[in-house]
Amino acid sequence: MPVLPAFFASLQRDLLLVMRRKTEVLTALFFFVIVTTLLPLGIGPEPDLLRKIAPGTMWIAALLATLLGLQRLFAADHADGTLEQMVLSPEPLSVLIAGKITAHWLVCGLPLVLLAPVIGLQFDLPADAIGILMLSLLIGTPLLSFIGAIGAALTLGARGSALLVSLLVLPLYIPTLIFGAGAVESYIAGMGAAGHFSLLGALLILAMAFAPWATTAALRISLE
Repeated sequence: MPVLPAFFASLQRDLLLVMRRKTEVLTALFFFVIVTTLLPLGIGPEPDLLRKIAPGTMWIAALLATLLGLQRLFAADHADGTLEQMVLSPEPLSVLIAGKITAHWLVCGLPLVLLAPVIGLQFDLPADAIGILMLSLLIGTPLLSFIGAIGAALTLGARGSALLVSLLVLPLYIPTLIFGAGAVESYIAGMGAAGHFSLLGALLILAMAFAPWATTAALRISLE
């Protein structure tokens, strides 16, 4: 099987499995909506303050919502033996893993990007700032999935893996959080967001190039 068909087969399989377990999708979405909705209610109706905290709040909520699905990224396949079959498959394991990571982003990351305009209105963000926020999430959330996959692979099968993956991955998420939220903050302040987008894009390209192979190596170690 060529590389691209193997990638799309892995992607399609994971998406079909998610459709049978819709609670996983809804959990991340509800968490994102609840966090970003409760904070404005707790702070109060101060438009200037809400606009100031909006980028950081929405990025932190997106980061934590993405983190919710990491533990299940490989756990089910490991439990039923599918992961071992993938390792023994003649297809490159890194390609199959890339399909799984893409499916994770489509389920846990892309819906947050699509929800951003609605949530942004709660923080009184102008339309152009909402567009910048959506673009930063569109570039940054795949990066969260790629980095998180490495942590999920390293902690696969470990006791207390949910806590371990959080401790391992959260420090690595800090640059993405800084550049993602900083893009919106810089744009609102009138300084432009091109620099932040360039750094986010560079990090995403590096992650796309190396994360599947790093995840593959971590999975092989965890399965030994």
